[in-house]
Amino acid sequence: MTRVKPAVGIHDLTHVYVSGKGAFVALEKVGFTLEAGEFVSLVGPSGCGKTTILSIIAGLIEPTEGHVEVGGQPVSGPSRKVGYMLQHDYLFPWRTILANSVIGLELNGKVTGEQKAEAVRLLAEMGLKDVAGSYPHQLSGGMRQRVALVRTLITSPDILLLDEPFSALDYQTKLTLEQLVSETLRSRRKSAVLVTHDITEAIAMSDRVIVLDRGPGRVRREILVPGPIRSACPMKAREMPGFHALFNEIWGELEEMEARREPS
Repeated sequence: MTRVKPAVGIHDLTHVYVSGKGAFVALEKVGFTLEAGEFVSLVGPSGCGKTTILSIIAGLIEPTEGHVEVGGQPVSGPSRKVGYMLQHDYLFPWRTILANSVIGLELNGKVTGEQKAEAVRLLAEMGLKDVAGSYPHQLSGGMRQRVALVRTLITSPDILLLDEPFSALDYQTKLTLEQLVSETLRSRRKSAVLVTHDITEAIAMSDRVIVLDRGPGRVRREILVPGPIRSACPMKAREMPGFHALFNEIWGELEEMEARREPS
């Protein structure tokens, strides 16, 4: 039987940033896979290379050593198979919500009537049907992030990269969007990598949590989230037996890293 290729394969990834001040090793020999339909979160201290990993998967930067494959093919630049959702929505203030939603399609060519109708349908699915003709300044932060999600999904990527997309939102809005994103990705069988500093968010949304060590970033632990927690929606997952024990386990890893930190 032929094995299904991982959605993403990361192999011995090392990356060095070079500037006038010298060289900084962001990642060292990082390796893991993202299976088709899987949701993986990356957690770790600031500066451990989490966002660098996303940028390399997205084809925005080339690693110093190692390589990344998407769908079994080497990454050589940005791909339509990969969508990237950032902490900031970066909506164009002079464009309507609908026009912002289809900008990715415009970059790939002329937007068809069918594609525009799909954008309207997605906006409605996200509870944004009545604001399609509005402008970004008329929307709340949570609504703007929903628009950013529509803009990402409308190009039909196989893999979504999520770089702290909820961190600037209030707690209630954050939980609502976690739920919405989780349900949307599961229903569409998308693969996703989430970068977050929020351990509860990582556990509640993920199939696996990868803990990265303090820079240079390395994979310290890969933790499989128990099935009952994985199958629950993010809000309910936080109430499941074993959730707090898992939180404490990951928190302990981060505390140990902090304890090893040399005094400045």
